[in-house]
Amino acid sequence: MTTQTYEELLAETLPARIENHEQYDVFHTRFGELFSRRRQLTAAESKLKDLLGLLIQDYDRRTALPREGCSPAELLQFLVDESGKSASELLSPILGQRSHVSEALSGKRPISADQARKLGELFHVKPGLFI
Repeated sequence: MTTQTYEELLAETLPARIENHEQYDVFHTRFGELFSRRRQLTAAESKLKDLLGLLIQDYDRRTALPREGCSPAELLQFLVDESGKSASELLSPILGQRSHVSEALSGKRPISADQARKLGELFHVKPGLFI
């Protein structure tokens, strides 16, 4: 059995900052394979496992869900931030004018049931989270 060098493992795995769930799945699978090995890992494999762990941890931290019990306004702000688009661009078609968007994000304007339904469709979450 030939032992691969760290460089060979890197060339095979091509680790990089994880930007989407598909990349996450690939690296998580590879990490799991290394983590569950019955034999002792080589130094190169251990180094790759550590790198993949850091990349996975970074992605998890960047894409984490908002804290439990957050307000509808905090959830909405979180989802807007995660989208990478401006609040006005995303929410004006649903909430109306810019001032309504700002008020909804600050919690000063309640979100109607119809708006909650549309927001649920936009963000692929349960509409009740916005009420």
